[in-house]
Amino acid sequence: MSTRAAQALARPFTLGSAELPNRIVMAPMTRAFSPYGVPGEDVAAYYSRRAAAGTGLIITEGTYIDHPSAGDIGKAPQFHGEDSLAGWRRVVDAVHAEGGTIMPQLWHVGIQRVAGKPPHPEAPSVGPSGVALDGTEGAGESLTSADIDRIIEAFAEAAAQAERIGFDGVELHGAHGYLIDQFLWERTNRRTDAYGGDAASRTRFAADIVEAVRERVSPEFPVLFRFSQWKADNYDAQLAATPDELQAVLGPISSAGVTAFHASGRRYWEPEFPEYDSALNVGGWARKVTGKPVITVGSVGLDAVFSPETFRGEGAGVQSIEGLLERFERDEFDLVAVGRALLADPDWARKVLSGRESELVPFTKDAVAQLH
Repeated sequence: MSTRAAQALARPFTLGSAELPNRIVMAPMTRAFSPYGVPGEDVAAYYSRRAAAGTGLIITEGTYIDHPSAGDIGKAPQFHGEDSLAGWRRVVDAVHAEGGTIMPQLWHVGIQRVAGKPPHPEAPSVGPSGVALDGTEGAGESLTSADIDRIIEAFAEAAAQAERIGFDGVELHGAHGYLIDQFLWERTNRRTDAYGGDAASRTRFAADIVEAVRERVSPEFPVLFRFSQWKADNYDAQLAATPDELQAVLGPISSAGVTAFHASGRRYWEPEFPEYDSALNVGGWARKVTGKPVITVGSVGLDAVFSPETFRGEGAGVQSIEGLLERFERDEFDLVAVGRALLADPDWARKVLSGRESELVPFTKDAVAQLH
């Protein structure tokens, strides 16, 4: 076993009631392999294979909460309904049988929804103010107070069901320009009620969801919150331009009961606020301003950063993780999420921990096509 990689990544970690066997996390990646929203045996095999190969925590692909406007992909998994939850129970059992831990990512796409798409083609696209990510007004419907209450309850009910069927925690998807992030971002949140206004007011929707989830699950049940600066169509977007602004965004969400933050950056090695610190990435800053454990993510193990082109077949080669290990050694963050590299090579964790990086499979068109 590679001494350096093992010393950094093979250490157990505790997140609330979840005991993780190591610091390696599978990042959530949408697959759309669940017809009618129901994950089948192939989904259980997909996740359990990575658990068997040493991935300590698996965060599932985004799963739609029980709201008709939550998503627009008919084969994306849902997290409501008897059949879907039974499918997820099989996934949980398969991952646990291999010694892994697993948490679902709970998701509402908000204004990014394409109207007329399944699973509910009749449902409108909705957002805080009906404003698209590019600032276009009238792109969808503005949520009413009753709508907001319903969505908050749907997140809370999904979390309660996750604990009931045996998941080890939940992650709330508050990144990449989806619904929760739309409330956080000034461009898409132009509300004049209690859910809009300054940065602290724009966090209320996220904080209310966290509080509602906390009321429905056990006190130590882990609740992760994924956030990002960048959006699906704007890699240069920022929720916060300074560490103080980041604290203003994350502080109320942290206080509401988040166990850990999942800080989504496109390149884990890039400093987020270089004028304040020449090294800390967005995960490092999240840890510093909240004091909570943090998962970092962003092109780990690959020589090309995330972009739509890499999923259309341009691919990426294998890159050393020496820089990542250096950051672990100085306690910049607590866990690392691996996305495309783990998609291409289910044995990524085992190979890295045993010093077999030369055997890693690159992220290629064939790897994307198989999604094995």
